Amino acid sequence: MALVLGFVVGNITGSKAPAEPGGEVAAEATANNANGPNMVDAERIPVGNSPSLGPANALVTIVEFSDFQCPFCTRVEDTLHQIRQQYGNDVRIVWKNAPLPFHNNAVPAAEAAMEAFAQGGNAKFWQMHGLLYQNQQNLDTATLERLAQQVGLNMARFRTAMTNHTHVASIDRDKALAQAVGAQGTPNFFINGTQVTGAQPFDRFKTVIDQVLARARTIQPRNRVYANMVADPVPGEAPAQPQQPQQRPAEPDPAQVLRVPVGNSPVQGPNTALVTVVVFSDFQCPFCSRVNPTMDALRTRYGNDIRIVWKNEPLPFHDKARPAAELAMEAFAQRGNAGFWQMHGILFQNQTALDRPDLDRYAQQANLNMARYNAAMSAHTHIPAIDADHNLAQQLEANGTPHFFINGRRLVGAQPEDAFVRLIDEVKTKAEEFMRSHPGTTRANLYERMMAEADTTIRRTGGGAAAAAPTPAAPAEDENRVYTVRDNPRAPSFGPANARVVIQHFSDYQCPFCSRVASQIAQIRQRYPTQVRFVWRDYPLPFHNNAMLAAEAAQEAFAQRGNQGFWRFHDHLFENQQHIERADLERYAQEQGLDMARFRAALDGHTHQARVRDDMAAADASGAQIGTPAFFINGKFFAGALPFEEFQRRIDAALAAPAAR
Repeated sequence: MALVLGFVVGNITGSKAPAEPGGEVAAEATANNANGPNMVDAERIPVGNSPSLGPANALVTIVEFSDFQCPFCTRVEDTLHQIRQQYGNDVRIVWKNAPLPFHNNAVPAAEAAMEAFAQGGNAKFWQMHGLLYQNQQNLDTATLERLAQQVGLNMARFRTAMTNHTHVASIDRDKALAQAVGAQGTPNFFINGTQVTGAQPFDRFKTVIDQVLARARTIQPRNRVYANMVADPVPGEAPAQPQQPQQRPAEPDPAQVLRVPVGNSPVQGPNTALVTVVVFSDFQCPFCSRVNPTMDALRTRYGNDIRIVWKNEPLPFHDKARPAAELAMEAFAQRGNAGFWQMHGILFQNQTALDRPDLDRYAQQANLNMARYNAAMSAHTHIPAIDADHNLAQQLEANGTPHFFINGRRLVGAQPEDAFVRLIDEVKTKAEEFMRSHPGTTRANLYERMMAEADTTIRRTGGGAAAAAPTPAAPAEDENRVYTVRDNPRAPSFGPANARVVIQHFSDYQCPFCSRVASQIAQIRQRYPTQVRFVWRDYPLPFHNNAMLAAEAAQEAFAQRGNQGFWRFHDHLFENQQHIERADLERYAQEQGLDMARFRAALDGHTHQARVRDDMAAADASGAQIGTPAFFINGKFFAGALPFEEFQRRIDAALAAPAAR
């Protein structure tokens, strides 16, 4: 799961809190708190007085243009943390605000972050940065005030800054810079001037950083590295081939019951529980910490009907997670379940202090036998058990932490309590049915018998064209084939009606690959505001049980609030893709101020289903092999969540083509 950079502020080295921002800084400034002593700033992409993380004299400067309400910006935080772990003091990260116009709360969130920076420099900024991403679904005024208090800001100054919009001018300067350097959409990065667009995987960043770092080490004097390289950056990577996204495997089916053994792992709750929750977790992962109160609430709610089983999955870029797991397992070895869960609580309460002296102190605090503890840590006695848990996680494709299996059913991430409750209630009922239908089954042997019938091979579902990797409708050399797609003049859209380029986008709210293209859509909207009309067309796939109703709900938002209401509801559905059942849809509608009587009536009567099915029929009638996501750019078809560079190439080609007569 994503790791918010605010959690690692305590590890910053060589980074001083800058003076309060507000004044202009000359691009050629050679000594300021953001750049460090004698570091020459760049004219094209100046660091100025922006918040930064990492040494001021780092050889590699990553300037990030980002938006606190953008889900893709959240997802890249984990990658940025990996970068800092991998490259240490060779890298600094610089924040620039680029709030997108259709994210209503992004500008106030940026103002709050910049006021934290004004009051407490980098330390307060990154602390606020982390909290804003943690609360991304609710960034209203009350939440911003609560977070400001949590950070320890002077609340009178904070309220004055927010009321007077003190920091809007600096935010606008960042936005203008983003436009000037071609940072379309968020997140957008410049690595010593070399652009990387979107929430790319770590390997993509690593390739660029390694090239940048190799050249940076050859530049003398050192204080000219950033200025020289921004003026003459290393070439960026070539765009990924279009076929790659279409070849991604489908995702594991969350409805499948998988065989997940308890083994000799630490447990909390009786072995007679109807529901067993196996959690793969990491003591250094902030999202694992965040879900612990939910686990406590579930134990209170279900009592002896629930059992929680711990499995170690220390992530490779959390360098302190594995020693912490060794300590926890030694506590388990010495004092059983009680000792393990006591240490579990201590470690999560002190998640930012997991160095060896800290672990020694926690072992003493828990009254462990220190001779046995030191011997176990020196000999790495518990590594085989930790590795066995990791191997099981790999077999189950439990990628990322926390990762749960509830009576064998998968649930991923630090989900809200109601998500657990829905699944637990379902599997609890099935467990009771299993006992009735399987003579000789008792509560004591229930889980073992259910697991004996569980699957050992992962079943996959979802993803449409990207999952199935079908043969394209036309061979690669015929990408210029033009299809006829029946128009829907009443479809949700953005961009002018007379635009030169029309993109018909067929999509499914439950398709994981459709959610991955949202960043590209945002970039299209920013880069081609008057040249492209982007039209939404529904294509809910039949094996996505909630996709049709979600499409109907979005269409009702469109009926009530027009394009603005539709795109707001659309974004919310993709940001909460795992929670789009009827109750979820009603909650989102209420949060967005829709007329609930009309909304419920539309869903009950399936008012918009005919329109959705008409979109599906239009796609099928085109003759293209439709999966999701699918696009027709002036009639030319392609499928899959392709990189923005590929969209840009096709759009620019359409703009350059002679206008149809």
